[in-house]
Amino acid sequence: MQERTNTRQIFITEFDLHRLDVLIENAGSTQSRDSRNLEELGEELLLADVVDPAGIPPDVITMNSRVCLQDMDTGEDLVYTLVFPKDANLESGRISVLAPVGTAMIGYREGDTITWPVPGGMKRLKVKKILYQPEAAGDYHL
Repeated sequence: MQERTNTRQIFITEFDLHRLDVLIENAGSTQSRDSRNLEELGEELLLADVVDPAGIPPDVITMNSRVCLQDMDTGEDLVYTLVFPKDANLESGRISVLAPVGTAMIGYREGDTITWPVPGGMKRLKVKKILYQPEAAGDYHL
């Protein structure tokens, strides 16, 4: 799904890891359109460094982070908030962690390029700016 290098460090809080593990476990027992995304999210989490919320670098996309991404093909800026599925609302820019772009976003840092396959080829988004990150703002349990 995403372009990763072996040296890339992925950070996640224990709180988010637990909530994502529960989400994967509960949803994994049924076949759904999110099944592949669940598998990929689980693979991402296996690579993650679990850290205290205060230890998350402020330039990392975490759950409930609001980020500005730049479409590398069109130059368009997109602003999304990465949320759990129950809070997703595409019209307000709230993207589920189980949506392909949501699964792709978690753990990336400002300056990184997210690459994943779409029906027309490959989609590339650059993480331009973290506009809000709960951990950096001291909001540890949203």
